[in-house]
Amino acid sequence: MKYFPLILVAFSSWVFAAPDEETLGKVQGYPVCKVQQIASDQKCLVGTLSHMDEVTAARKVAHGAPRELKRLDNPQIDVDAYMAKNRNTGLMVIKDGVVLAERYNYDRNLADRLQSYSMAKTVVAMLMGIAIAEGKIVSVDELAAKYVPALKGHPYGETKLKDLLTMSSGVDFREDYDGKDDVTALARKTLLQQGPGGAASVESFTRRSRPAGTKWYYASAETEVLSLVVSAATGRNLSEYLSEKIWIPMGAEADATWLIDGGGHELGFMGLNATLRDWGRLGMLLANYGELDGKQIIPADWVKEATRVHAPHLEVGVASKFNGYGYQTWIVRKDQPFFALFGVRGQGIYIDPVGKLVVVHTAVFAGPRDSRAAQFELFFTTMKNLSAQ
Repeated sequence: MKYFPLILVAFSSWVFAAPDEETLGKVQGYPVCKVQQIASDQKCLVGTLSHMDEVTAARKVAHGAPRELKRLDNPQIDVDAYMAKNRNTGLMVIKDGVVLAERYNYDRNLADRLQSYSMAKTVVAMLMGIAIAEGKIVSVDELAAKYVPALKGHPYGETKLKDLLTMSSGVDFREDYDGKDDVTALARKTLLQQGPGGAASVESFTRRSRPAGTKWYYASAETEVLSLVVSAATGRNLSEYLSEKIWIPMGAEADATWLIDGGGHELGFMGLNATLRDWGRLGMLLANYGELDGKQIIPADWVKEATRVHAPHLEVGVASKFNGYGYQTWIVRKDQPFFALFGVRGQGIYIDPVGKLVVVHTAVFAGPRDSRAAQFELFFTTMKNLSAQ
């Protein structure tokens, strides 16, 4: 299929007004604010989350030759009704490698780089899998301090990579998004560059209250440590490594960017900015267990390991009320291999690797942990409708 810009603009259009437009700053043109204002001013969400790399330091993730997306609009997928009720900046539905729907709200468009928040955590895990396959990291049973000597003697440094991958270090870390928690302190030291960055950003989290590998607790600092391990082991910054190993091979059509701390280290726990279409390409790659056009970009065995449960405390309904946890990846169902990438304020990529269904959300939810019920309903309803055809 040839690339016809006018057709693609029509394909990406929306019909209904988006919800809460005035609250989100439509009259002001969806202002781009300082990153600190996101938590307190709803008008800052749309503009800032689509221009995050303009308000804080970032490094480019270069793309190469774009891989054309196949498209076939499907009227049985009622995405316009969904967009009219939910605070999405973008929505994409892909089945068997074919884009069935692509929509934008709040004057966003195909060129905007949309913030990942914690979807970046899964990307860090995939880069670790590649580094292991290349022999740069020996195994997930090694301690983090082997690669980050600055963490020698620190609880995080004395934790196995596998326990960090599964958010099971046992190190105390409070992530409640109340502005007074540990993730706020981590953000100050990294996103806001109030410190030297790197290992120093996690050095204050020193109390291990339970044995590693026994209990799940979501802690962004654990991904930050993993990102430092990957960078040290490969001798590359994460942006360069992502560009070479995934972004170029998967045929991304635009450069991405990754936010960096005061020491020039990427924020492993968040901060990856990419277009909706390239988030879709990443989803397709994961749905195919890392394979694209006959080439294995991410080792298939690693993607399968990352998207399964490794211990009872990681099971669906045990790790969290509704989900389980793999390697920096959310497990959606006990009886099916569905998995997801999640970020606060509604970012999500839902994946069915059997049916090759991918649903991508970029969003501006009012609260960091607002309900994803509508997203899950869209995923399962779309799956049901497409399987019935």
